[in-house]
Amino acid sequence: MRTIELDDTTIAYEEGGPADGVPVLLSHSLFFDHRMFDPLAALLQEAGFRTIAYDQRGHGQTPGAPRERLTMDARTADAAALLRGLDLAPAHVVGNSMGGFVGLRLAARHPELVRTVGALGSSAEEEHQLEAFAPLVERLGEEGAAPAIDVLLHIMFGDTSLASRPDLVAPWRERMAALSPAIADSALEVIHRAPVVEELAGCAVPVLAISGAEDHAYPPPLSDERLADAAGGRWVRVDGAGHSVALEQPEACAAALLEHFARHAVPA
Repeated sequence: MRTIELDDTTIAYEEGGPADGVPVLLSHSLFFDHRMFDPLAALLQEAGFRTIAYDQRGHGQTPGAPRERLTMDARTADAAALLRGLDLAPAHVVGNSMGGFVGLRLAARHPELVRTVGALGSSAEEEHQLEAFAPLVERLGEEGAAPAIDVLLHIMFGDTSLASRPDLVAPWRERMAALSPAIADSALEVIHRAPVVEELAGCAVPVLAISGAEDHAYPPPLSDERLADAAGGRWVRVDGAGHSVALEQPEACAAALLEHFARHAVPA
């Protein structure tokens, strides 16, 4: 992977596609890393886009940080610095779950850096399952992810994937189970994030909300109709996918995103 020095950390990222293609920044979910976008990135690259999938702090090959650097605001600042540091702006920004939280904040706070946002399996609202998720996060901090792996997989994948896609789920079971108790700091900031509904009022950046019909974490309409309403955007619901819709149904996501990009293309 490539790396770039930003402020107080080193961000690892994977780049692909034509060097002169319109850039697409890919921002992953909690518990995942840039590899969750491998299938989607390949499809976007085939369509002529340049993709940059990065590891957020405390995930993949990007080092962790104190909790105050793991908030959604801090992660948004990281993404903005990455867009500037790699001279990507304005870029399409596509984020799944935690990555979507980042994308929505970029749209609201740094519209000059963003062409469009695709928020997948995401929400503009405060955490609606806080009482259910808080004990899980506490357990992660005490024991790491391995003892809770079945719960995590249920949250992060849809029923179809869990029942019939062992080729997809098994590698992530192994990767997630290896996560140390430090992952709890990231999880805690995710579930205690502030809403951005008011910030998105009058948003000038075109936003597309893509949901998985089987999302156990942020089920529709939270992750599609309500998000689109908050951002003044559009929404698409994908069958056969759960919370990790970018990974579970990359073809459907690519089709929706490419239509979204084309709808808001800047004339040459």
